[in-house]
Amino acid sequence: MAYTPQYYPGSTTVGINRRKHMSGNLEKLRDIPEADVVAIMGHRAPGADYSSTHPPLKEMGEPDCPIRQIVAPTAGAAAGDRVRYSQWTDSMYFAPSIPYWRSYWGAINCKGCDPGTLSGRQIIEARERDIEAYTKKQYDSEMTDVALCSMRGCTVHGHSLRLEENGMQFDMLSRTEMGKDGNVYATKDQVGIPLDRKINLGKPMTEAEAKKRTTIFRVDGIPMCGKVGARKYLSLIHISEPTRRYAISYAVFCLKKK
Repeated sequence: MAYTPQYYPGSTTVGINRRKHMSGNLEKLRDIPEADVVAIMGHRAPGADYSSTHPPLKEMGEPDCPIRQIVAPTAGAAAGDRVRYSQWTDSMYFAPSIPYWRSYWGAINCKGCDPGTLSGRQIIEARERDIEAYTKKQYDSEMTDVALCSMRGCTVHGHSLRLEENGMQFDMLSRTEMGKDGNVYATKDQVGIPLDRKINLGKPMTEAEAKKRTTIFRVDGIPMCGKVGARKYLSLIHISEPTRRYAISYAVFCLKKK
């Protein structure tokens, strides 16, 4: 019998969206040109050669081994690319991919990457041409609302908790702006260096569409409770350890017995 991967429980829209993110079964909403993605990442000039940390694998004369026979290298690893990153900040106000979910998507769907979630930002590291391809997938898909999500390689703390008056996620470095035509434009790269030209990222989602596509449980949206969410399958258990030198208590989620 063929194996069907299991990603996330629940039949709420949040549960469904989380499964879509983790499985990589995402709807494409836009098509940002590769050169524009490279410019926003800021690691190399669009069209410039890739920098390398070692010769192409085929030229290195490495000894054969079973692992090399089983695992095909990514394009970036095969070419010897250096490692680079893309880092995102996603609004807690119903952004499609709230903390951890970009990282989960990367861990499951992006070969040769190192994902992480750190204090309001989500980072994926990989060989340069690989991370460029992974970043474009994120920009183009329903994982990203260009008003509530943006690449921010530095100065990110607290941004996800605040909106501008126009509904865009707050950014102290103003890396994106809302144009008079209703489209969102990138004006700086992910670390805040001004771009040579504004990059059109397209129109943001409506509030209703963002709530439909979000992966966040909120009491003013889809609450994490009831018979159709994750809590159908999970029990919250509080544990206290008063015998330790410093008494502690913590909570864990455990699967419910059927």
